[in-house]
Order: sequence, then structure tokens, then C-alpha cells
Amino acid sequence: MSKHFVVQARLEEGSTERKSLGTREEILASLAGYNTMPEKEGDDMLWGPGIRIELPPSEGDVQQMLLHIVEREIAFLPISQLARQFNWSVTDIETGQPLFQR
Repeated sequence: MSKHFVVQARLEEGSTERKSLGTREEILASLAGYNTMPEKEGDDMLWGPGIRIELPPSEGDVQQMLLHIVEREIAFLPISQLARQFNWSVTDIETGQPLFQR
């Protein structure tokens, strides 16, 4: 398993266009409930249990984020919970394979 993944919204059935993950503010508020947040306000890097999520530096809707595994031993559970809760598609950057299949 790679240590770097791209996070996007899952494709709706029959659709070829992905929705946004939400606004930066929505993402920050939602992930804070999962102990995943920046070290200081305004940072683009969010830290969570065993993971690090990199937000794009722009304001507005977020189309994708980068997810990095920091501690392999504990990262899988938070990643799977977040992907399920927020309907994320998590794809291995090296292989192009999705981490979770429906």
C-alpha cells in the first residue's frame, strides 16, 4: 500500500462528473469532529490520527485533497471511517487503484 492518496468525492451512479468535497470551511468544521485539524488557523495541512491531509491553498470549493499516511499502524481505521462518513473516493497515487471498493 502506498503512503499517498488523492481524496475526491465519489462519482454518483451514472455520472462522469465529481461533485466538490465542500468548501474549505465545511471541510475544516467536519473533520474537526474526527480529531483532524490544522496545527494553527489558516494552515493547509490537517493532522489526524495516523494521517495528514493537505488542502489546496485556494478558497472556495475543494475538488480534491491529498492524504498522507504518517503512522501506518493506526491510519487505516481513520481513513476508512472518513471515507465512509463523507462518501470519499480514496485513490492510491502510485497505482491509480481505489483504496476502498463499494
